[in-house]
Amino acid sequence: MDEQPEAAQEPQAGLAGQAAGALDRRAELSEFLRTRRARLQPEDVGLPTFGRHRRVPGLRREELAQLAGVSVAYYTRLEQGNGRNVSAEVLDSIARALRLNDAEHAHLTHLAKPKAHKKKRSARPQQVRGALRQLIDTLDGVPAYVTGRRSDILVWNRMAAAVFGDWSALPAQERNWARMVFLRPDYRDLYVDWDQKAADIVSYLRMDAGCHPDDPLLSALVGELSVKSEEFRRLWATHDVKEKSHGVKRMHHPLVGELTLSFETFHLPDDHEQNLITYHAEPGSPSADALRLLASWGTDATRASTATP
Repeated sequence: MDEQPEAAQEPQAGLAGQAAGALDRRAELSEFLRTRRARLQPEDVGLPTFGRHRRVPGLRREELAQLAGVSVAYYTRLEQGNGRNVSAEVLDSIARALRLNDAEHAHLTHLAKPKAHKKKRSARPQQVRGALRQLIDTLDGVPAYVTGRRSDILVWNRMAAAVFGDWSALPAQERNWARMVFLRPDYRDLYVDWDQKAADIVSYLRMDAGCHPDDPLLSALVGELSVKSEEFRRLWATHDVKEKSHGVKRMHHPLVGELTLSFETFHLPDDHEQNLITYHAEPGSPSADALRLLASWGTDATRASTATP
């Protein structure tokens, strides 16, 4: 059995994090509503278009308020970040008017009506149950890992290391999908559709920020990536959100070449901040053969992959 990777420790906040503090929930709410409104045109929602030149992209506040059935003054206060005393019914109406999907609707609710958290809750070390560690280790031939808050990688099995690289060789604070995707050239080379992977990671972080705007470590991560990556800054400014789900990823592995793997995300019922992610290849496909080859190499595949330029 492969040695069990250690649990990720909480990353230390760097200079960017010390300056960042907590995310401004009111500003987040304001910008989220503005960006959702800007992507809609009157014809998208059945409203007439008056004049060829509009001063603002997308719907006007007046048009959105009309669709949601609220006063312009009320909606304006909400879009300025003042979500105090807003009812769930009003948020539902605004979500329908903005054509929000389920993830966006949940994000709006988190921003407008944040739940009370215990002090310093987000700073507690993230722990993975021992039985879940054992389960992951027994998934022979199936790359699997658990992520926590901020897309931190907490535990993984040897097949995940063979596919994605030897995470045990990284400092604990670097075992984070956002840092790896935006700051490590080898991950840019690994993903055939890197742009989509990057957009997904930022969308996940946005959902996390809506649930935990007072998390100083998340603010530190956002601050660090905003300083170091222009692509991250651009994607963060879109305010797009997404829940981890399922799909297909195409990769170019340094040892076995092209891999097309389907992934599934399992939300843990006893810890909603942790997700188990597994990957598999279509039976009989070249990718399935490649996974078997990596499995037969074991830890040698991980070392060779890490050493390959």
